[in-house]
Amino acid sequence: MPKKVRKAVFPAAGLGTRFLPATKASPKEMLPLVDKPLIQYVVEEAVASGIESVVIVTGRGKTTMEDHFDISFELEKLLEERDKKDLLKEMRAISEMARVTYVRQREPLGLGHAVLQARDCVEDEPFAVMLSDDIIDSETPALKQLLDVYEKYDAPVLATMQVAGEAITRFGVIDCEEVEEGVYKINDMVEKPKLSEAPSDLAIIGRYVLTPDIFDELEKTTPGAIGEIQITDGMRALLKKRPFYAVRFKGIRHDAGDKLGFLIANVAFALKRPDLAPEFKEYLKSLDL
Repeated sequence: MPKKVRKAVFPAAGLGTRFLPATKASPKEMLPLVDKPLIQYVVEEAVASGIESVVIVTGRGKTTMEDHFDISFELEKLLEERDKKDLLKEMRAISEMARVTYVRQREPLGLGHAVLQARDCVEDEPFAVMLSDDIIDSETPALKQLLDVYEKYDAPVLATMQVAGEAITRFGVIDCEEVEEGVYKINDMVEKPKLSEAPSDLAIIGRYVLTPDIFDELEKTTPGAIGEIQITDGMRALLKKRPFYAVRFKGIRHDAGDKLGFLIANVAFALKRPDLAPEFKEYLKSLDL
């Protein structure tokens, strides 16, 4: 039996330039999707998948994330005094959902470098990496789908989805063979290939289950053209030493790191809310489009 995955790493030190000026003083991860910050959705997914400990890799100006997952004594006292029991319960649940540790990435030197900063917290354990840009709406949590495959094959696992046409050039792409329905053994992976050079239409999405030997490979990884250490390069090096798998997860992925994707996600999640959906639907129907 492979070791249980108890920890998840959340790289959250990026500058969020695609959302400026909103992210000039506020982390992209704290942008509200309806009424919860993006990162909370993904932490909830981690906890629902059995994760016990969360490691958030932060940078300068990211302290609001720490405040969000901490106890807010003044707010809780106010809600208690005003008999806002449901809100009080919701606020307490945020600070109690997982053990949260923070490590600092002093410079935004790529996703691989961000993951490397969590090495001392992860220690010699398998772990998940989750990107809060990728909001996945699914019946079974997306990470749980990966963990089931990790436990079966005792090997690192990536999330993948089919991406058509030119859009594939924005992703890491896997060269693979299907070993069972929706599960692939990876032969190679390419970061942001030209359309003509993409080995498949299966893109790597921001959910990973990795083994601790990835850290040695990331330490040896040379920064790329823009001076960043890419996690794909580290995984390719590790692929030469151990098998990797990918799961075509069941669910809908929203690219909340893109303005249009973020707007679409807000509409989709608002329409799932019983307290908002009826009036919101009527509003949408009334628009002269």
